[in-house]
Amino acid sequence: MTATKATDFNAAKLKMQTMATMQVAHNAQVHAEWRTQGYAYYRAIWVECAEMLDHFGWKWWKQQTPDLDQVKLELVDIWHFALSELLRAERLDDTVVEALWGLESSGDCADPEAFRVTLEALAADTLANRSFNVEPFVTTMAALPMSYDELFTLYIGKNVLNHFRQDHGYKDGTYRKTWSGREDNEHLIELMGAIDVAPDKFADALQAALTERYADTE
Repeated sequence: MTATKATDFNAAKLKMQTMATMQVAHNAQVHAEWRTQGYAYYRAIWVECAEMLDHFGWKWWKQQTPDLDQVKLELVDIWHFALSELLRAERLDDTVVEALWGLESSGDCADPEAFRVTLEALAADTLANRSFNVEPFVTTMAALPMSYDELFTLYIGKNVLNHFRQDHGYKDGTYRKTWSGREDNEHLIELMGAIDVAPDKFADALQAALTERYADTE
């Protein structure tokens, strides 16, 4: 590995460590002993696959336009559960970073049906093994396509939203997921695009923006 590649890989590892730290904090917010509760992360993953397919479109009997912003957010939701499984099983190591960090985004999905098939393969593998394997996840990202940097940026945003949801009653059922006729995921994408701050200030700025908009829709 050249010096440049080693530097890039170390940067990719740092991003993975950042996501892992944030995931542990979020899981602890849901339950302090989350590692020993036997949560079915694999089940959450395959259900998210179905939700992603709905956002992407698969119905031949009606006009559908892929909502790629929401498709990518669903993939990030899967990554939240995947990270949880990898952390709980102590399988989050350099091989996971190696599988993800070289992925690049090259515009729109070139082959919609190939993406649907790879997404179904991810769901099938998850169900068959009742666990998460990184290879079919990487194949799904590549088919979309979605880069590791996109995964990281959107993960930060969705993690902030998940934390916000818990702070505002998501677990006890008092949280409003729809604000002014739109789901909070849609507001998230809009707010992320409007925030222009240093990277280390982004999470706090997004949290403040979500809080302000949620209050304005009461």
